[in-house]
Amino acid sequence: MERSIFSNISPLDHRYSLSEAGVFNGLVPWISEDASISACVKAEIALVEAHLESRGQLTAELGAALKKAGESVSPGEVYAEEEKTRHNIRALVNVLKTKVPAEAAPLIHLGATSVDILDTSLAYRMQNSAKLVVTPLLKKLALLLCDIAEREADTPQVGRTHGQHAVPITVGFTFAGFLSRIGKSILQIQVFADDLRGKLSGAVGAYNATCMITDDPEKLEELFLNKLGLKPSEHSTQLVEPEHVLRLLLEYNVCFGIIAHLADDLRNLQRSEIGELHEEFSHSQVGSSTMPQKRNPWNSEHVKSLWKAFMPRATSFFMDQISEHQRDLSNSASQRFIADYIAGFCMAAERMSGVLQNLVVDKENLTRNLRGGGGIKGGVMAEPAYILLAESGESRAHEIIRKITLACEKENIDFAEGLIREKEIFIKIQNKMTELKLIKTGETAKDFFNNPERYNGLSAKKAKTLAAKYRRIMAQ
Repeated sequence: MERSIFSNISPLDHRYSLSEAGVFNGLVPWISEDASISACVKAEIALVEAHLESRGQLTAELGAALKKAGESVSPGEVYAEEEKTRHNIRALVNVLKTKVPAEAAPLIHLGATSVDILDTSLAYRMQNSAKLVVTPLLKKLALLLCDIAEREADTPQVGRTHGQHAVPITVGFTFAGFLSRIGKSILQIQVFADDLRGKLSGAVGAYNATCMITDDPEKLEELFLNKLGLKPSEHSTQLVEPEHVLRLLLEYNVCFGIIAHLADDLRNLQRSEIGELHEEFSHSQVGSSTMPQKRNPWNSEHVKSLWKAFMPRATSFFMDQISEHQRDLSNSASQRFIADYIAGFCMAAERMSGVLQNLVVDKENLTRNLRGGGGIKGGVMAEPAYILLAESGESRAHEIIRKITLACEKENIDFAEGLIREKEIFIKIQNKMTELKLIKTGETAKDFFNNPERYNGLSAKKAKTLAAKYRRIMAQ
């Protein structure tokens, strides 16, 4: 039955299927209900082929007929049959038996229990959606982070801790941190996707049924799973060991959290009083229904909101880890919502890529915040003053510099001015800087303390190194 997308209940199927159409269409072949049924059909056909191949009876003609039969099964037929059987896999088997060549019909589902098909088809869909949709989306995001880390490696920015100005870094260094975290998560996702497992071990996992069919049930299982690109579960009950899927989903959740963290930081850096970064704002875009001047960071907020909606689903992933006495049906509803989670995660990743592609870096505001913000103008240079004074042999260095900052705050003067005013202290610092060759010829310590962008440690180097590293990894 055809239905308007606006008659659907889930916002994933109307609002986000339109705004993130590319992601939605990419996921449909793997996590839709059509995909779920098609994957089960594919597993049943692979099982018939494994039986025929193990007996030396699989011909090219028969293989082609089986493939054609599988492709002819529609979800509507299976759902209609399920109304009679009240059992989804038996319904699928009944439909498929009417479509395959007569000699193959007795082999459909032979030796399998329902979960041999369900868990195997889930692993097949999870593995392919990870490799063909999720990972490419995340790689795209990582490469955009590489671009920003490289391009802005030397762009000064004030570092922040506890929401307060700390010491200088660079914009590239900030983005390199998220790149490093997401890059490692991508690698873990690939590991866990490659390790997804299937099974053909029967009702309790002991190969009871297939022992009646073949002398080597495990070889038959491997033959079956090879056709789907999977490996067998090392041990199974009626279920595949649930940790294989669980680990992949949890790594998705880890990566989702990193993306949400990036969204949060980007949103905050767009605050009017900060203004260091800006999302692209089109000529026709409206920020508020009543305030014409508004330009809201709505894409970053959208990513954070998707994370809020889907992150808690990890609780049900953990709960589905437990199935009592070989198997119960307490995951029959909850496991279906894995599809929603993957869709929400992918849409958030794609939306974040859109933000990064058009991100505006406001260098004027970056400089203003670095030099003048944080309560004391130039106060971010208190740390190097303390370090240099301590290196000169002054045991009370931290307390001396702290009192200078208090005086600067009280008198509303720049930190550099307050430091220079303490002549004896300033001379010690300048002498140490000369000794360490931190002052160029013709410069004084005053030049250094008046230019906080020079005190950024290895920020630029780290940004460039990590960008090069993960660009290389993503290329592989």
